[in-house]
Amino acid sequence: MGIIQASIPLFFALIALELLWSQATGRRVLRLNDSLSDLSCGILSQLAGIFTKLFTVGIFIWVADRWRVQRWLAAVPEWPERAPFVAAAGFPGFGVDLPALLSWGAVFVLVDLCYYFSHRYAHEVNLLWAGHVVHHSSEEYNLPVALRQSALHGLMSWVFYVPLAFAGVPWRMFVACNALNLVYQFWIHTRAVGTMGRWTEYVMNTPSHHRVHHGVNPEYQDKNYGGVFIVFDRWFGTFEPERAEPVYGITKPLRSWNPLWANVHVFVQIAKDAWRAERWSDKLRIVFGRPGWRPPELGEVERPKPVSVATFEKFDPPVPTPLAAYGFAQFAAALVAAFLLLQAAAEIPVSLAVAPAFFIAVALAGVGGIFERAKWARPLETARLLTTAAACGGLLWTGLAPGVVAWGGLAFCLVSLAVLWTYRRELTQVELAPLM
Repeated sequence: MGIIQASIPLFFALIALELLWSQATGRRVLRLNDSLSDLSCGILSQLAGIFTKLFTVGIFIWVADRWRVQRWLAAVPEWPERAPFVAAAGFPGFGVDLPALLSWGAVFVLVDLCYYFSHRYAHEVNLLWAGHVVHHSSEEYNLPVALRQSALHGLMSWVFYVPLAFAGVPWRMFVACNALNLVYQFWIHTRAVGTMGRWTEYVMNTPSHHRVHHGVNPEYQDKNYGGVFIVFDRWFGTFEPERAEPVYGITKPLRSWNPLWANVHVFVQIAKDAWRAERWSDKLRIVFGRPGWRPPELGEVERPKPVSVATFEKFDPPVPTPLAAYGFAQFAAALVAAFLLLQAAAEIPVSLAVAPAFFIAVALAGVGGIFERAKWARPLETARLLTTAAACGGLLWTGLAPGVVAWGGLAFCLVSLAVLWTYRRELTQVELAPLM
């Protein structure tokens, strides 16, 4: 099990604590619709990782095997990859292998430096922003937002870590340090922690610093890119302290809970703008230039506008309680299915993971549609539930699954269909974001 997957119980425990803090202080920092959308994006990201990590880690290994500097300069030593803490003979506890500890520490810092530039260019290059925008499209700032990750950004961000492969960093050290870097960033996505003392705020990335990064206020745009350390922002001129409470989200609001649309909407916009642009130079600038730039024939350049917490209106369409309960139940079922698939992913061929990953993605899109009260959610959910019910019936008929599982799945689908069709007239919205 990977470091991130092993940390999932900790993530949910901290989310529960944040919810308790919210209740105790009377500050509403979590909404069911927004949090389910965050978690749905996180599930899609993990499912995509089943397929993309073979590519991204494979490139790192290929470069390190063939082009690391140690192959050409014998004087350059290999990185000690062994465990930094070892059992000390004759003494209780552990001893420290100092060269290994320094090696791991250096790799950890270098990974964060690479993350800084990966993150910075993800805000400065439109194509990279299209992958990263998923993480910023929530209008809340809480721990579930930390799990709101892109399913596609990893296919582009790997290039920023290739220098570590040229430096000969062993791929296991890179993967472990990168995972620890991401795990650290989870807890800073909260409003429950203020500032943390002068030296901590000077060196480390903290909730205060990262709240600035998620703000759409013009003075907060494109600041505080660090992962674990904030010193790189101070060195490279991208640091901004938190002076006023930020407004969260993106300058052109997503206005959708659909995780599939959250992952592709900027790619779609780039394609439309590039197609309509008249000059090839403009087409290239739309793809590789700064986000928001457009040639004059497509309208004005999109610039951040002043916003305030008092006047900002969040996307929050009302949903009848039974439909909300239906959506939550479908999400819970998809979450269990995703957990089981991720657990089995290391033991099964990648090709066998395609079909279940697809059905989980469709279920999560349907959940988003329910909370949008989108018209397209009704036929999508009806088809999905009927297909799942038929599959459960087939498993029951053939005996390929335990009876309690097949009967339970069949009953769940039938009850879900009853609720969906009882409240089908509530699913009428057509102005919101489409399925794709």
